[in-house]
Amino acid sequence: MWNRLPTWQVFLWWHHFFLLWTTIDGQTRYSIPEELKQGSVVGNIAKDLGLVVSELHRRKLRLTSEAGKQYFSVDLGKGELVVTDRIDREEMCGQKPSCLLPLELVIDNPLQLHRVEIEIQDTNDNSPSFLTKEKVVKIAELVNPGARFPLESAQDPDVGVNSVRSYMLTKNDNFKLTVKNHKDGRKIPELVLEKPLDREKMPVHNLILTAVDGGDPVRSGTSEITVIVLDINDNAPQFEKQVYETNVSEKATPGTEILHVKATDADEGVNGEIEYFFAEQTSDLILSLFAIESSTGTIVVRGNLDHETNSLHRFDITAKDKGNPQMDGHCGIEIKILDINDNNPEIIVTSLTSPVPEDSAVGTVIALISAKDPDSGDNGKVLLNLSPKSPFKLNPSVSNHYSLVTNGRLDREKNAQYRVKISASDSGNPALTSEKIILVELSDVNDNPPIFSKPSYLIYVKENHPPGKILCSVSATDPDAGENAKVSYSILDSKVQDVSVSSYVYINSDNGSIYSMHSFDYEKLKVFQIQVQAKDQGSPSLSSNATVHVFILDQNDNAPARMPRSAKAGHLVTKVTAVDADSGHNAWISYRLAEATDASLFTVNLYTGEVRTKRAVSEQDDSSQRLLIEIKDDGEPIQSSTVTVSIILEDGLHEPILDLRHKAAEPSKKTGRITLYLILSLASVSVLSLVTFLILAVKCIRNSRSSSTCCMRRTDSDDYKNPNRNLQIQLNTDGPIKYVEVLGGDMLSQSQSFRSCMSPMSEYSDFTLIKPSSTTDFKEVISVLDASLPDSTWTFESQQDDKEKGMSRLEMAGSLVASFLSLVEYNRRTNSLQHHRGTKTGLCGRKSCQRSGFRSI
Repeated sequence: MWNRLPTWQVFLWWHHFFLLWTTIDGQTRYSIPEELKQGSVVGNIAKDLGLVVSELHRRKLRLTSEAGKQYFSVDLGKGELVVTDRIDREEMCGQKPSCLLPLELVIDNPLQLHRVEIEIQDTNDNSPSFLTKEKVVKIAELVNPGARFPLESAQDPDVGVNSVRSYMLTKNDNFKLTVKNHKDGRKIPELVLEKPLDREKMPVHNLILTAVDGGDPVRSGTSEITVIVLDINDNAPQFEKQVYETNVSEKATPGTEILHVKATDADEGVNGEIEYFFAEQTSDLILSLFAIESSTGTIVVRGNLDHETNSLHRFDITAKDKGNPQMDGHCGIEIKILDINDNNPEIIVTSLTSPVPEDSAVGTVIALISAKDPDSGDNGKVLLNLSPKSPFKLNPSVSNHYSLVTNGRLDREKNAQYRVKISASDSGNPALTSEKIILVELSDVNDNPPIFSKPSYLIYVKENHPPGKILCSVSATDPDAGENAKVSYSILDSKVQDVSVSSYVYINSDNGSIYSMHSFDYEKLKVFQIQVQAKDQGSPSLSSNATVHVFILDQNDNAPARMPRSAKAGHLVTKVTAVDADSGHNAWISYRLAEATDASLFTVNLYTGEVRTKRAVSEQDDSSQRLLIEIKDDGEPIQSSTVTVSIILEDGLHEPILDLRHKAAEPSKKTGRITLYLILSLASVSVLSLVTFLILAVKCIRNSRSSSTCCMRRTDSDDYKNPNRNLQIQLNTDGPIKYVEVLGGDMLSQSQSFRSCMSPMSEYSDFTLIKPSSTTDFKEVISVLDASLPDSTWTFESQQDDKEKGMSRLEMAGSLVASFLSLVEYNRRTNSLQHHRGTKTGLCGRKSCQRSGFRSI
């Protein structure tokens, strides 16, 4: 096309093209001529819209066209709008005076919509043309001058100044040309007879009709007109109206009568009989839509009418008589197709962002939506509505364009997908509607911490539970998805009896199973807590905690307290010790005997928890006694617990050394160490005793050889057989070790006793060594000692003082050995004294010594 235009005109077009873009109501418009070459630049759309060229590719700029076919594209490297296909205005817009091609430019991040209109300007690229290249007009020679004969109008697809502007007729003597202007802008050429015709002089007149447009350069088209001069029939049919106008609904069915045309002929007979026909230049479209009854002039519907395709139809009707020559008349027909609401509105999704992060702010654009209805008037007005109770809303934009935006908080855990139903309705009567479902997916963000199935767990574990066995399993769930829902478990560091809880238990981080690190001892640990944390793998990660309470269940793994039936009133059976984790008054503990097999037999000290006999044990008392002791604190409210003590009454006395061995078998760690030291000390003492006896025996033998006899006075008791052989170490059996007593010699006369007294509540107490020279002195010292020993009101503070003054375990054992050596020394001195007394009263032989109550050594 551009090759057919002069160079100066092409330059002028380009000058207008680059200067003629404007923004109207937020819309950018460019004006370009049709038939631009492919690759021609329309304009720098990035600059005109204020976009950054370097971001166009990242923001995924794209064009959509309502025309369906894409004529333009955007050069993302330069931001220019360029032509990609041939643009023919006549093909796109036909005879419309204005030809606009709407474009929608969509960009993401953030989602934006820009409306661009391209005005396609007409160029004079089409010449006027006639449907009939040769036209034959028959005119009787008797026709009077001034008679008019309509000719075929020329067609020019161009519009405006480029359409048909005028007609010209070749010079002749009988005819002239006039142009009749219709109100719709059409120009109808008419052949006017200026001078009478004379068939005998010129039976045929050859004329050329030329149609000229207003373009530059001018284009034209021609048609040959052949006028045949006829004889006789001199009156042509005449229509009542030059133009007939009517309206018909587009829903009219074939056969529907639209219009009745009527023409009259002044002639008589066959010359006055009229038939009606479509004019010769009538298009095929008109012939397919309408029909005319030749005898009556009734125009009826033949095909399917559509207002949206063509709202107005124009054509000509010819009335012909049957004379010879045949005469005809012409009239114009205009039929307007009335619109009915026969088209449902259409919803078009221009752009959709999916998935959408669930933490998107209110007002985030999700989709760009447009609506259209090909009907006209109110039938074409479309209103969009959104489904209720939806966290979205529609914001109207320009010319039936909307943006779908968030209108509330999104939560993927409640709704991972939204089916957004959009309804469109027009304003017709009745209104037509349509619906469209938009699926909006939500992407997950880590906005939910793991949730445990329980806020706290209770575990009951038997003591002596094998280590490595599972204690319980905790579980937590995370309503998020993907990595945000993967949960790992851990144990928060805390202290249990000043030891890290991780030394007691460990947890499987994947499934939440808790395992024991070692077995538990109810007598040492009754309950402890574990803080378990569940953490997800999101970024940032979220976590929650749960408390696991572990209760150790007591098992019958400790022998009941044993007490001899010979126990007297006040005998210490055992001691109950309780610990309260509170402080101050809340930690003051008191003990009370709640139940007992025989409540008259036992009593419990209110403050120390010592269990003692209230009276002497009788033969009638049951051998198995059960005590239920209630332990209360001094807090508000008062907290309490109970403990059961089983006591077995046994017949006969148990030697202290056996009791000591029994104590050595107890699992207590501290008592076991003391017992070990005592056993080592006793072994050492035994060895030293043996050596000492051997030395004494040797000395006595030597003295006897020197006519001396070493004698000891016998006791008056018949039960005493071997006084020096009955040396023994005796420990108290009524509770914790309170004293160790070394006994030897005459039990009634001069009882040698070395007693090591200790606090009844500590294995670290001081030793008190007593070395009496007579029974009287011994009893006095014991009385003083007993008065100094702690009674039932002895408190923990005094115990602490004893610890500060106390000896070590090794010192205690050494003191015990020293006590025994002192006993030996005392025994030796006593023998020497007796020997000396024997000398003062007179010496006697072995037999006389025995008679006098002495035993020789």
